[in-house]
Amino acid sequence: MTELLPAAETVYIGLGANLDDPRAHVERAAADLGGLPASRLEGLSWLYRTAPVGPADQPDYINAAARLRTRLTPWALLGALQQIERRHGRVRDGTRWGPRTLDLDILLFGIRRLAQPRLTLPHAEIRRRAFVLVPLADVAPAALDIPGQGRLDVLLAAMPKNGVAALAPIALALPVGTLPAELDASDTSVADEPPRAALS
Repeated sequence: MTELLPAAETVYIGLGANLDDPRAHVERAAADLGGLPASRLEGLSWLYRTAPVGPADQPDYINAAARLRTRLTPWALLGALQQIERRHGRVRDGTRWGPRTLDLDILLFGIRRLAQPRLTLPHAEIRRRAFVLVPLADVAPAALDIPGQGRLDVLLAAMPKNGVAALAPIALALPVGTLPAELDASDTSVADEPPRAALS
């Protein structure tokens, strides 16, 4: 049984792919997010074509962002996202910023701050990545404070948008998913054991 947080939190997730029909992978992954347990998918950005960061000899990416309300713990959500990645053929071979069929990153989890080898919250690269900031601005308030990095609108205004091109909205009716009733505040059944695999 999946252990849950006492109350739902707002989470932002980055989606990206650049192999094997990347647009289809991102669109199907967005639908997969709507099927996460104890979660409701409430917002999806447009799809964006973006230039790759890292090795230059790889195809352009398709990127998007999603807003989720969830009672999954950060570790439970991480494990669920990695299961989705594996279903889409993601292979983790240790290559950083290399091509992949699907990449799902937890960008922010409420106002939580966490720095562990397997999970950093908020994602450390948000302020440096146009391919994250642009779709994130589609689903998050302009005044969103990214802990330790700054306000979303300020970061976005300072970021060059070269290499980021809007393609189309994701055709998925929202919201999708179900949030169970919140637990009594005295309930302490919160998972704190991290999964073995790591987010890139």
